[in-house]
Amino acid sequence: MTTVGTGPAAQKSSASSPKRGGRWIEQWDPEDEGFWKATGEKVARRNLLYSVFSEHIGFSIWTMWSVLVLFMGPEYGLTPADKFLLTSMVTLVGAVVRVPYTFAVAVFGGRNWTIVSAGLLLVPTVAAFAVMKPGTSFGTFLLIGLLAGIGGGNFASSMTNINAFFPLRKKGWALGLNAGGGNIGVPVLQLAGLAVIGAGGGPRVLLGIYIPLIVVAATLAALRMDNLASVTNDTGAAIDSAKDAHTWIMSFLYVGTFGSFIGYSFAFGQVLTNQFGRTPLQAAYLTFIGPLLGSLIRPVGGWLADRYGGARITLYNYVGMAAATAVLIFASMQKSLGLFVAVFVVLFVLSGLGNGSTYKMIPGIFQAKALAKGLVGEEAAAHGRRLSGASMGLIGAVGALGGVGINMAFRQSFLSYGSGTGAFVAFLAFYGACFTVTWAVYLRRPAGRITVSGASSEAKPQLSYAEV
Repeated sequence: MTTVGTGPAAQKSSASSPKRGGRWIEQWDPEDEGFWKATGEKVARRNLLYSVFSEHIGFSIWTMWSVLVLFMGPEYGLTPADKFLLTSMVTLVGAVVRVPYTFAVAVFGGRNWTIVSAGLLLVPTVAAFAVMKPGTSFGTFLLIGLLAGIGGGNFASSMTNINAFFPLRKKGWALGLNAGGGNIGVPVLQLAGLAVIGAGGGPRVLLGIYIPLIVVAATLAALRMDNLASVTNDTGAAIDSAKDAHTWIMSFLYVGTFGSFIGYSFAFGQVLTNQFGRTPLQAAYLTFIGPLLGSLIRPVGGWLADRYGGARITLYNYVGMAAATAVLIFASMQKSLGLFVAVFVVLFVLSGLGNGSTYKMIPGIFQAKALAKGLVGEEAAAHGRRLSGASMGLIGAVGALGGVGINMAFRQSFLSYGSGTGAFVAFLAFYGACFTVTWAVYLRRPAGRITVSGASSEAKPQLSYAEV
């Protein structure tokens, strides 16, 4: 639960508290316009900057195996099914650890946990550096890959931390920028892999590049970030959010957007090599484009959601994702590499846009429910922050499981049909279900109008989520 201070006390909040033994901010009230303009915005932006960098490195380590498998030729003795299973397990761990990482921010402090979580990335990176050579067993690769999954947890802790720093009216932009900056770790890693492959280097060269970057991320977090004392774990909030149907509905929708982004990021290179016969270098030339554009556009999705409503943007986005997937099925059946790559990039862009719009919906939904309860002002804002903060870790974890599903679907499709076409048919059906849920729950026949910034004139207002 996040508690806040107000007035003059809050305006002194940028001071560290020596008694806590670190950079602790004791009072924080981003909804107070005076405080926000005087000191809050500057502090929040500084923490956002270094949070983005640390999360960026976390994403790179999490998705490292999407590039490492391209280095693993026949001499490694792994089948395409082995590689899809390996990347699926890495994705799975990244999804599961998001839950404890969410609560770690309140236990240790946002700054402190960023230092720890960044430092932990050294474990899978150094371990991979040690074992990455032909002759290593698949079981060993699988174990090291599981360790790399901890990089996926950095997203949850980073988003929980940054969510507390910004006012509701800025959350779409801030969360989109934070997440997009982290997501871009995927294409940056793939570009680095392209450079290493092109220069004739091996996988250890790529791993060696990231080891010092991990140290830099942890050091910058220690020197430049802050802890918010007002962020505390609220077991009741976690239970309440888990009982709320909207937490699970938004988890389902986030499977469709972020699950697609991370799943395709892991699988794209393997699809190109297995289905279209591209060499690792040829695949590396193409794989970074989609994740790069999808990452860059995520803040735009948040901004559009701030302006037009996250539910509307999410609905239209699923229409686009379904249409792109239908074209991908055609391109896959026709074995048209040019059309396949072009439309896959479009699908990446749409997944990034949807990531921003769906995540913006979360605080808006719980704020709207607070207003419908008759709460107003800071009381409503605090209630919304309490439940949305608790739900974000769970939604992020479930959403990441979509990446596991995508890699397992590709694995089964290649085993059964020798191509990814069957998997794309399943994805098309899923996007249709996401469209239906978004429309039915958040946009169908609103009976009243409750926005996240205003109160209703009715005594017993009815909820409308069109503006969230």
